[in-house]
Amino acid sequence: MKIGVLGAGRLGGTVAQLLVEEGHEIAIANRSGPQSLADLSEVLGPRLHAVSPEEAVRFGRVVFLAIPFRDRESLPDASLFEGKIVVDAMNPYTDDFHVIDLGDETSSELVARQLPGARVVKAFNTMYWETLRDFGHRNLPESERFALFVAGDDDQAKAVVSDLVRELGFGPVDVGQLATGGRLMEPGGPLYAREFSTPDARNAVANLQPLW
Repeated sequence: MKIGVLGAGRLGGTVAQLLVEEGHEIAIANRSGPQSLADLSEVLGPRLHAVSPEEAVRFGRVVFLAIPFRDRESLPDASLFEGKIVVDAMNPYTDDFHVIDLGDETSSELVARQLPGARVVKAFNTMYWETLRDFGHRNLPESERFALFVAGDDDQAKAVVSDLVRELGFGPVDVGQLATGGRLMEPGGPLYAREFSTPDARNAVANLQPLW
């Protein structure tokens, strides 16, 4: 699958590496330009392309947002995201790591409003990048894997993202829509920065449902 990744930091670089290892073709971009990613391209080989942000969005059927949430206004024009499955892996932190007060809305709802033609799925934001890098076990059954949570309003888009989660050796756990499940995944929410097995995660989500 052709996948775009916006952001080449710890999370974006890790996602790109893992997806390349699974045989996907990746176009990755950062704010410093393609030339700054030459070392990454050399390490990960010909399936990784260092490009501009606009080119990464055009390239991918799926586009990962792995930039700081506070920089989201720097994303390419919304029209480029039309029809794309957009994985919002961002968290609403300030530059000194305070949680941004978004009132009654979730960060992914704001992203969906900014990119009205995109099929936004919240995922990959609750797990530390080191866990993502080191603890995906493709050979284990899902019942023995760490869980990765997925929220969104488009069931087909969530299914595509869930398949990617499985490929990387984790168990996808659907927590519902952006406004409800997404809130559980925000910093300070009950599913944020916690490591669950897939069965425990599904039990936790089931127990939280009356609170949605």
